[in-house]
Amino acid sequence: MTLNKMLMTSASAALILFAPAYAQETPEETAARESAIDRVLGTVTVTATKKANVEDVQTVAVAMTAYNADTLDALNVTTLESLSYSAPNVSLDDVGTARGTANFAIRGLGVNSSIPSIDPAVGVFIDGVYLGVNNGVVVDMFDLDSIEVLRGPQGLLFGRNTTGGAIVVNTANPTDEFSLKLRSSIESPIDSGRGGPNSNLQAIVSGPLIENVLNGKLGVSYNYDDGYFKNLYNGENHGQLRSLTYRGALEFMPTDSLTFLGKLEYTDSRSDGPSGKNHAYYDRDNFDFSINNPGFGENETIQGSLRTDLDVGFGNGVITNIFGYRKYESTSSSDIDATPFTLFHSNAEFNQEQYSNELRYAGTFDKLDLTTGVYYFEQTLDYTEIRNLPSTRPATLPASIPWGFYGGGKLDHTVWGAFANIDYSITDKLIATAGVRYSVEEKAGDVIYIRPRNPCSVIAGTCSPDGTNALISLISGGLAQEPNGFRDSNEWKNWTPKVGLQYFWSDNLQTYGHYTKGFRSGGYNFRITDIPIFNQFVAQTGSLGFDEEEVDSYEVGFKAQSADGRIQVNGAAFMTEVGDMQREVNTAGASGVVQNIINTADATIYGLEFDGRVAVTDTLLASFNVGFMDAGYDKVFFDLNGDGVINDADLNLDLPRVPPITYGFGLMKEFDLGTSGAIVARANYQYRDRIAYTDSNFGWIQDANMVDMNITWETPVDGLSASFYGKNLLDEVQLGNDTQLPFPGPNSTGLNYSYPALPAGGTFSPMKKGRLLGLELTYVY
Repeated sequence: MTLNKMLMTSASAALILFAPAYAQETPEETAARESAIDRVLGTVTVTATKKANVEDVQTVAVAMTAYNADTLDALNVTTLESLSYSAPNVSLDDVGTARGTANFAIRGLGVNSSIPSIDPAVGVFIDGVYLGVNNGVVVDMFDLDSIEVLRGPQGLLFGRNTTGGAIVVNTANPTDEFSLKLRSSIESPIDSGRGGPNSNLQAIVSGPLIENVLNGKLGVSYNYDDGYFKNLYNGENHGQLRSLTYRGALEFMPTDSLTFLGKLEYTDSRSDGPSGKNHAYYDRDNFDFSINNPGFGENETIQGSLRTDLDVGFGNGVITNIFGYRKYESTSSSDIDATPFTLFHSNAEFNQEQYSNELRYAGTFDKLDLTTGVYYFEQTLDYTEIRNLPSTRPATLPASIPWGFYGGGKLDHTVWGAFANIDYSITDKLIATAGVRYSVEEKAGDVIYIRPRNPCSVIAGTCSPDGTNALISLISGGLAQEPNGFRDSNEWKNWTPKVGLQYFWSDNLQTYGHYTKGFRSGGYNFRITDIPIFNQFVAQTGSLGFDEEEVDSYEVGFKAQSADGRIQVNGAAFMTEVGDMQREVNTAGASGVVQNIINTADATIYGLEFDGRVAVTDTLLASFNVGFMDAGYDKVFFDLNGDGVINDADLNLDLPRVPPITYGFGLMKEFDLGTSGAIVARANYQYRDRIAYTDSNFGWIQDANMVDMNITWETPVDGLSASFYGKNLLDEVQLGNDTQLPFPGPNSTGLNYSYPALPAGGTFSPMKKGRLLGLELTYVY
């Protein structure tokens, strides 16, 4: 028995033995127990409007899906990616290139690379703190109070880089009564030719340290993944992970009107590199892959926040200050060619450190609700990339001279912002909304071209953008004088307005409409590998960086529910106009992959989405969601398909990351066992249409039919439950990305066209897990 299995077995046994030490339910307690369906049907409150008090999700004029703690437990949510198949027009994927790197897209706006200097289109906020980079976002999450998925631009209240939407994660606060939560789970592939189990241990203790003055919480989560995949190169498991997270929180209430809430979290993670499939070698619809470099990913994250709330008499309002800090450090190695050969292997170092502070006031003055504040954010990025491409080594280069592509970049990034939003009750049913945000953003970057050069490190300070590339000069016999890179800085200033109307036809039916604007930050590309192409962009645009993306969004929607809340239906229609669309254009090239960040086009995205739930009976709950999108380019000013001209062939391409349709439904059934507890069964189905991954449409990701289930026994031992669950029960193959490579294989056709069954050359297509079955024990006191 492995150490992993011994730990899980011992922990599960301890959990089972520990729980019965507490009293079992009496018949009266059994009769009074709140059912699981009633818990899910309960009012879901949200924080995303930043009002003085939380609001019922059904009363806010925002298209959003909110998950309370009970729903998150029922869905077995362990990472944000777990919610990728649970809401309309939402894709919360891990890019797969570097583990834990978000590749999120909402309503067709997202990113499609792991370049650290690219800003997200979907902002992630944990306990009110914006995460400045996509790296380290898709990690194990536990002890959550709620997750709110906001669809559409959220620039007014949340600032830049929320053009697609925002993900608001609220971890649980310390409690004023003693509580204990223990969880032990193990899940495993059941299909032949797969790897080993993934297990997790969690423990959270919370309660008063000084009654009515100081509450505290301490949690720990340990994840041991034995690797889901089987590497055909050596027959070993691949995708292994060891992750340990500590989380602490203190809530200090010196007076009735003043509260301090501090949270601190540390995560240490060690994993294999990406499980990359190459479609030139293996079929798209299986989990076969063979790589000679298992790779690795090592990262440490420290993040914390300090929230201060002060109740003030002015407008019966609240002054809130949220200070945030995050430090992320990682090193990684990846087999990018995804073959048994050494064609393109890559190593990287990345450090990020950020500070932020938001000070705001929210209050009510008769018919007017006011939310206003100021915001400051700064971060530094340091990135080194090393590419091992042995086939590109010149034959004339002496063997004593090392060969590799080195480069990356450094960035200093600062944002200042001020915002104000007013909700004014014209009548007791009609509310007008008007708001604006002004932001100033500054970026100063050092970019070192990723080119053949003498070994160096940006993080160690030995890679410089100054001077010329000595190795290129040596190879050319002194004829070529290639610059090492460049230094540059830029500034952007913007007004982000929002205006809208909301009408309550009754207490249970509202409609709304609004217009808003959003911006996605400009910046610099840390992954420049083709200098002639880059110089063309500079000549065309007059800038060493890429410009910001601008979004204008128009939306109308409704939210309706029955008087008892047992029927709920929401819907929205939207039109998003995207100007200077910012894309990470991936093409195969001499450096393996050429990735240029460019403002490529203007486009328009139209969409419809509906979601809801119906309590069919007291013990049966049904839910559904459906999303439609129709997207097209209005004007293209970059050769997207690489045929040398900009014409209708580019204009007619599909926008990346825009599934024409997503839909799903779920059933939740409860069986009352009397004094033996209850059984709660849940099944969910979600469909997502195929999507283009690259702007050329040469890379794409197939459609998905995702089926998950969960059967939980709420035992007669108060607080103890046992679950059996399955994920991706149809064993669908899904990818984090589908990047084109210049290295052909047995299945290569040499022909590039949209949505090819077989690639022209090779691909790097990191896989997500297939079918899983799992067991979980939970005890809550």
